Amino acid sequence: MKLLIQHKLLIAGILLGAISGFLYWNFIGCNSGSCAITSNPYNSTIYGSVMGGLVFSMFKKEKGNSTSEN
Repeated sequence: MKLLIQHKLLIAGILLGAISGFLYWNFIGCNSGSCAITSNPYNSTIYGSVMGGLVFSMFKKEKGNSTSEN
């Protein structure tokens, strides 16, 4: 449970990205099969979850020492 609380922003990004990737495939994706990501719902969902996790992880505040050496 503690792990979920610590990484709640990352988990939210992964879930939101997966939903967005699936919706992108459903409404916009290409039907011809020539698009590597958007022609398959699995690829689009995985790509969206990775991108969502990366974007949301940028907003995580780092804990640690903020000492600077001169």
